[in-house]
Amino acid sequence: MTDHARDLASVRDATERLLTAAAKLDNASAAEPSRLPGWSRGHVLAHLARNADALVNVFEGHLMYASAQARDADIDRDAPRPVDVQLADVGESAARFQESAAVLADWSRTVELRGGVTDLASNVPFRRWIEVELHHVDLGAGYELESLPPEFTQRVTGVLAERFSGHADVPPTRLTDGTHAWSTGRAAEEPEVTVTGDPADLLGWLSGRRDGAALTVTGGPLPALPPL
Repeated sequence: MTDHARDLASVRDATERLLTAAAKLDNASAAEPSRLPGWSRGHVLAHLARNADALVNVFEGHLMYASAQARDADIDRDAPRPVDVQLADVGESAARFQESAAVLADWSRTVELRGGVTDLASNVPFRRWIEVELHHVDLGAGYELESLPPEFTQRVTGVLAERFSGHADVPPTRLTDGTHAWSTGRAAEEPEVTVTGDPADLLGWLSGRRDGAALTVTGGPLPALPPL
């Protein structure tokens, strides 16, 4: 069972790490490209702030974003702001997220996320944790996939493997870091492909942040994964 209270504490810790790292940026470095194509570091920070507010909307039973276009416009609008304004916004929106979670009475209810996706309210804190941790890496400011908490890496690897499970374009695949194993891709009695690597490289490949060159593949070529 998901421990939403523990995940909320992890979100708080992850946000503090991100804010400490981002405080070393100046306006020029915040305007430089992030590791996400087409986005500056300012775009990443703006997205994190607006995502926190969007998840408050989810907790309160509203649409996560007014529209996809409005989401993108808000990020583009906020991306060029001075870094001190960006950091204040990330911190204040994170506090609003925690405050909204603190008064939520029914964690078992189903909520609607972006694009009509639904989930249990109790899973929303982990979704926010994913946003904060992976986008901290995307800043390209010294925090790497290897820096992620091991518990987080294991859990999000499982989440991403589940996302591709049953996908017609992904062959039956077994993933392992030597300690843990996951299955993904089309259903089959026996996996056709086995992908082995360290936890950071597996997560990097599944999340589209590494090309998989460091992974060992048996039973066929490294599967091509669809975009997240």
